[in-house]
Amino acid sequence: MEKHLQPFGDTSVSNGSEAIRHLREDIANGKHWYIALLEAIGQWTVAEESHNGRDYRYLIANEAFDWLLLAERLLAEIDHLIPEKEMLALLFHARAPIELPKEEFCQLIGEAKYRAHLNYFYGITVEEALLLAVEEEARKEQRARAFNENNSLWEEAYERIYGAPITELLGRFRKERGYPRRNSMKLVELKEFTYWLFKYRLNNSDKARIASDTKKALRELERQWGMGQRLRDSSGETTQV
Repeated sequence: MEKHLQPFGDTSVSNGSEAIRHLREDIANGKHWYIALLEAIGQWTVAEESHNGRDYRYLIANEAFDWLLLAERLLAEIDHLIPEKEMLALLFHARAPIELPKEEFCQLIGEAKYRAHLNYFYGITVEEALLLAVEEEARKEQRARAFNENNSLWEEAYERIYGAPITELLGRFRKERGYPRRNSMKLVELKEFTYWLFKYRLNNSDKARIASDTKKALRELERQWGMGQRLRDSSGETTQV
């Protein structure tokens, strides 16, 4: 993503405080909390921060915007002002309280953040779903065989999708990023690794395979988010699968 399209840049804490102030005022003045939230997200310029003992990184690999993580951070400031059921539906199931056209969603959070949000959706959310879908395929095949193999199903999923063991892929990722080798992985590094896997797959698969894997992942998301429903990517854009 080009520098002038970066949705963040200013690391001043005052920018975050200003967005929170506007969020509170807008809700107090009668604006729907979801609209006020999206506008606050559009005003937010801090890419990562530490708050109340927790580290937040909203922009993964300088390209993928985790807008629901920022929503969680902002809603924690005004949770007493909004319906709890609606808030939990958004944060845990990506279900917005009102439907918005993707053009309005884009306008409210800003074009750069919207593009980065799509990077996150397809590069992390969909990629995670693809891994789960392929792992389930391997599980069904293993059950159908007379003798089960001892191979780890999630390791098998990495082999099938990326053509290499997870240990090799993780080693390449950490070498590229200059990260040290360790036995554990924080959530933010896992997200970055998943996004790296997404780009690795795009660079090492033909178009037909990429399209097939994407459809498989979207079907898995549809299963997770509600059987027989149309899949929404939380931006107002709907994908029929």
